Amino acid sequence: MNIEIMLVIGALALLDMFSPSIIGVSVYVLLVAKKQQIRLLLTYLMTVALFYFSTGIFLMLGLGVIFNPISNLLDSYSARLIMTIVGAALFIGSWLVPKRKTNGAPKPKSLHVSSMVALGFTTSILEVATALPYFAAIGILTSNQIEFYEWLPILAGYNLIMIAPGIILLCFHLLFRRFMNKPLRKIQTLFDQRTSSTLSWVMFFVGLILLINGGMI
Repeated sequence: MNIEIMLVIGALALLDMFSPSIIGVSVYVLLVAKKQQIRLLLTYLMTVALFYFSTGIFLMLGLGVIFNPISNLLDSYSARLIMTIVGAALFIGSWLVPKRKTNGAPKPKSLHVSSMVALGFTTSILEVATALPYFAAIGILTSNQIEFYEWLPILAGYNLIMIAPGIILLCFHLLFRRFMNKPLRKIQTLFDQRTSSTLSWVMFFVGLILLINGGMI
């Protein structure tokens, strides 16, 4: 496994740590749930992680079947050119994303294990189309023809990193319960008032990474 590939995928995973839904729902559960906070939050986080992990496996296997014959026809220059074009489009587009307010992270209507599973699937389905760092990581793994036993733990690790903010918030809440209420409310307010700048920054960094890998920077 190339160390450069690992560093790039690690950087993409760090970008995905700032998912508004994961952090927003985690904060909401910790503030509102009076019982079973650990069970409820871990249910949500594991649902999200398993959804993206399964999606990643499907894409890795599917993309391999679809693009292996095509990739054999492309030389390294063509691959770098495509990566450069996509990276440039994302990089330029990141400066053009219109600023608009949103309604904050989705919140469950009731706090039950079943509702957290449903919320996990719902938010994942709604956001998977905009998971640019994840798709970029899968594209890098596919283009480098990484073996199954190598990319499977990488995908698992990626998804654990992605839900890490929720786990970290839970740990801090359990350890410093008396002091965490105010910081959690500030985080909730921040995400409820967030703008499209999150998408803009994700597009910026993914585009930059693709430009670097395309050999243009």
